[in-house]
Amino acid sequence: MRILVVSDTHGNYPLAVRAIDRADRVDHIIHLGDVADDATLIEQALDRPVVKVAGNCDLTSTAPKKLCMSFGRKNFLITHGHRYNVKCGLSQLQMEARSAKSHVVLYGHTHVAAIDEREGILFVNPGCIAEACSSKSFALLTITGDGIAAEIISLE
Repeated sequence: MRILVVSDTHGNYPLAVRAIDRADRVDHIIHLGDVADDATLIEQALDRPVVKVAGNCDLTSTAPKKLCMSFGRKNFLITHGHRYNVKCGLSQLQMEARSAKSHVVLYGHTHVAAIDEREGILFVNPGCIAEACSSKSFALLTITGDGIAAEIISLE
């Protein structure tokens, strides 16, 4: 199973659509907020569902602030990250992930792509796709059996 993750598109949904095309076959698409309305535009452009959460710039969005979902045998915590102060570190998000019994945490907000493992929990930030971001990227997760691999793919 392949999962494509974008965050912080801030209106640059056409680049997100190009990222999805570039990734070729993906089973799921996840948008981590800022701007959640972009996820709706991606859904319309590709005629397929996008899992989405609201970020700090999504004040009027009806998207949830966080989701707990399972893909394969892995439990995911999906959030934008601002409510967990991720710009100051991952400790609050890590506590939430432990509480939710998550194997994988997807978050954005920092505009900095990162893959980190803490206490057996995989944390993935796909980075940013907004025009203002100096480095544009997305994440691609591959789940096989009980294993999971994550990679950051640059759009430069």
